[in-house]
Parts: sequence; structure tokens; C-alpha cells
Amino acid sequence: MIRRVVMLAAMSGVAALSACEEGVEGEMRRHAAAAESAQADLSREGVAFLAENARKDGWETTASGLQYKIVTDIPGDGPTPSPESQVLVNYEGTLIDGTVFDSSFERGQPAEFRVDQVIAGWTEALQLMQAGEEFELAIPAALAYGEDGQGEIGPNQVLKFRVQLLAFQQDGQVVTSPAFESMMAGAAPPPAKK
Repeated sequence: MIRRVVMLAAMSGVAALSACEEGVEGEMRRHAAAAESAQADLSREGVAFLAENARKDGWETTASGLQYKIVTDIPGDGPTPSPESQVLVNYEGTLIDGTVFDSSFERGQPAEFRVDQVIAGWTEALQLMQAGEEFELAIPAALAYGEDGQGEIGPNQVLKFRVQLLAFQQDGQVVTSPAFESMMAGAAPPPAKK
């Protein structure tokens, strides 16, 4: 009799544990579905933003889907960075709702890095720029942080940037711009445009 009671108690404990596991798994499925829905919304918003942006005056779209607008143009066909070039840039990155997530303009300190050590959208855009040029970029999620996101940047988010190429080094030569020369002479960098 005692053995039967112990077995019944054990079986009801297993049933309760099983029900608890099902509840946890159900909750996890609901959270995963909500996250997928939020990612899909960001993806739809990004696609709509890029479609509308492509119709605006002055915006170009490359084969990869990168969108750019030349804000400050340097006439002629001067040198442009290669993937191996070291660049010095000022930039401001925003989400499509205008939320600033990073800005060298606000820090008052340009960023320096190799062209091939940043997100694919930046790598492509920098190779289109001459020293002294300033571009606005709209970078599809696939050319940014994709499904993973990064810090404040959620999954599948289209990113906007204002990028000013101050200088770059390529094949042992430094190619500079008037903004770089001013900065080296002690002038403050240009303020962030709002």
C-alpha cells in the first residue's frame, strides 16, 4: 500500500513537472513569436523607408542596395580609398526614426579605421568617396548588422549615416581634405547638422 501511494505521488509529481515544462515552453514560444513579429515590423519599416528614400532627389542606389547622396562633392576623379586604406572620418549614425546611436561630431574626435573593418555598407560607400566629400547614407540591414543587431541597433534595422571623409592613407600616401587641414591647424570640426 505504501509503495502504491509513493508511486502515485511520484506520478502526480511527474505530471505536475510536465505541465510546468509545457507552461515554460509555451511562454518561450510566445516570446519568440513576439520577437519575430517585432523583427518583421522593423524589416517592413526599413524596406518602406528605403523605397521612399530611393525616390528622393539626389539619392543613388547601388547594385547591393546601398543608398547614398553626395552632400559635399569634390569635382574631378581624384583618388578614392581601397578596402585596405586607413581612413579618418567624421560621422553620425541614426536609426530611421532619427535616434542618434553614435557620432564622432558630438565627441569632437574623428574616427580612424581600415575600410574593410567596418560594416559592408560603409566599406562600399567609402570606396566611392574622395577626401573632403560628405555623403548621406541609407544602409539596408543586410549591409549593416542584419538579423543580429548590435548594441542599441536592433535586428533588421536600416541605418542612416552622415559621413565626412577627412583623409585616407593608401599605398604609403596620405590624401587629405581642406577639413582635415583645418583640423590639423587647430580649427574645430564642423558641427553636427540637425
